[in-house]
Amino acid sequence: MSVFSESALEKKLAELSNSQQSVQTLSLWLIHHRKHSKTIVKVWYNELKKAQVSRKLTFLYLANDVIQNSKRKGPEFTQDFAPVIIDAFKHVSSDGEEGCKKQLDRVLSIWRERAVYENDLLDKLSEVLHGEKKAKKRPYEEIKARDEDFASRSSPSEPPQTAELIRALQELENAASSDSALRQRIAALPPEVQDSSLLHRVTDKESGERLSRLVEEACMLLADYSGRLAAEIDDRRQLTRLLALFLQSQRDGLTQKEQKLEEYKRKLARVTQVRKELRSRLSSLPDLSLLPNVTGGHVRLPSSGDLYSPSD
Repeated sequence: MSVFSESALEKKLAELSNSQQSVQTLSLWLIHHRKHSKTIVKVWYNELKKAQVSRKLTFLYLANDVIQNSKRKGPEFTQDFAPVIIDAFKHVSSDGEEGCKKQLDRVLSIWRERAVYENDLLDKLSEVLHGEKKAKKRPYEEIKARDEDFASRSSPSEPPQTAELIRALQELENAASSDSALRQRIAALPPEVQDSSLLHRVTDKESGERLSRLVEEACMLLADYSGRLAAEIDDRRQLTRLLALFLQSQRDGLTQKEQKLEEYKRKLARVTQVRKELRSRLSSLPDLSLLPNVTGGHVRLPSSGDLYSPSD
């Protein structure tokens, strides 16, 4: 792996593309040189501000990959990115392409889910994206009165939408464990890069350098795959939590609907009983249409003039 220098980093950042492979490859290189984390963050931020509009979001993707995957080896990058990350979010959200805020919000959601930073910093990042202000302190009485309402609006246990679950499941289709091509590359690694007892086969400088390059490539390949697997595990854990919340919400909904069904069954029984009794009563009433025609159709009923003649 090449020696670190500011000029080398600037060159690599200039060559950075939006592809996942490009981001992950540079991320692994930066993590390998994590002892230079302060310099790396300084150069990264300077190059971010100079980057073309279409490339600014990629710089944040790179920072995200470095911050998350370096935590397993040490806190250097998490700590050193913290002082500049708010300004970086401001810069990308204001100067970046349309739709950047949505992607930044996705990064922020992942950081919040995985507790990458403290809530104070995450709240400030959220304020950058959404203009939300930190809530003012409230007296105990007000907190108690509004606690239930606050929980209903802010609880992280809110069941996910169906579309969110579908999206999460679709993302796992491209997870590391499904990458058969990469697994084949790892399986095809020569035994010399995995077994130090075979180093006696290195008999000259040329073969040693060739093996050194193979070992470096194997390290990057395995570190990349390990990082992707760790991210997949986090995603699957999150999906498990979402599914549990979704199933619970469906059970609660089922219970409510069963109660409603019983309620309407009782109403139907009452209406059916009324219909039965009404039919019974109607059958016992006389049918006026069956009464005989007493006039025979020939007798004229007297009019008021016949009953009250002027002679009276």
